[in-house]
Amino acid sequence: MGRSLDRRAELSEFLRSRRARLKPEDVGLPDFGRHRRVPGLRREELAQLAGVSVAYYTRLEQGNGRNVSAEVLDAIARALRLTDAEHAHLTHLAKPKQHKRKQAARPQQVRPALRQLLDSMDGVPAYLTGRRSDILAWNRMAAAIFGDWSEMPPQERNWARLVFLKPEYRDLYVEWEQKAIDIVCMLRMDAGCHPDDPRLSALVGELSVKSEDFRRLWATHDVKEKSHGMKHLRHPLVGELSLRFESFRLVDDGELALITYHAEPDSASAEALRLLASWGTDATRAGAAAPQ
Repeated sequence: MGRSLDRRAELSEFLRSRRARLKPEDVGLPDFGRHRRVPGLRREELAQLAGVSVAYYTRLEQGNGRNVSAEVLDAIARALRLTDAEHAHLTHLAKPKQHKRKQAARPQQVRPALRQLLDSMDGVPAYLTGRRSDILAWNRMAAAIFGDWSEMPPQERNWARLVFLKPEYRDLYVEWEQKAIDIVCMLRMDAGCHPDDPRLSALVGELSVKSEDFRRLWATHDVKEKSHGMKHLRHPLVGELSLRFESFRLVDDGELALITYHAEPDSASAEALRLLASWGTDATRAGAAAPQ
């Protein structure tokens, strides 16, 4: 188990990275062509835009978010032109809830009814994810597409581990870089919500050691949420697949998400899904044995 992430360092680095991506002309400030020692806006320029003192903003960027008001955070978020996800991440870092340590230690459970729902979604690849991008439950169509996770130890059923440490997932995702970015952005959101989660800290530490790509993407401090979109896959048995995904957060546990995939009607991908559905678990075994 790893130690907790350093919330103050996370807050400091996040603010620096968001400030570095803005130029004076982006926010309506004059640029007199003076040499800038650092990329992006200066602290005094950001403080001016947010309507706070330079000393106050400097303390915040140094990781001291104690007693900062929601109004000030809103002003800084507007000045930095943060997205909704980035704004929420800033709030979690600057004003963490005191009970997060207890919550982070509580194992996530999947209700039997949810497992039954997954099994009933015949022909629709679907799975449930939790904190840290853990894969908690799935149906046979998800196994036919992504591999039989039941053959893995529970601690390895994690999207970040699969994407960054398993070569077969680089082959599976046509746009692997984008999938990797999405995973890192989700982990960053988790880090903001649960900085005291030792399992998350251990995961980040392990991936940082084992994957240069993870280290590169983690250093960007980007955060975002994706609730729907398109994935292009290269399946070892049926070839190219273009599938739309939808993500649904559970009302009684917002940290659990149901992810489903579907193909456009009458498309080649739809026919490929029907073929995989007819093979069932045999597709997973054959796919694992098929040459890449």
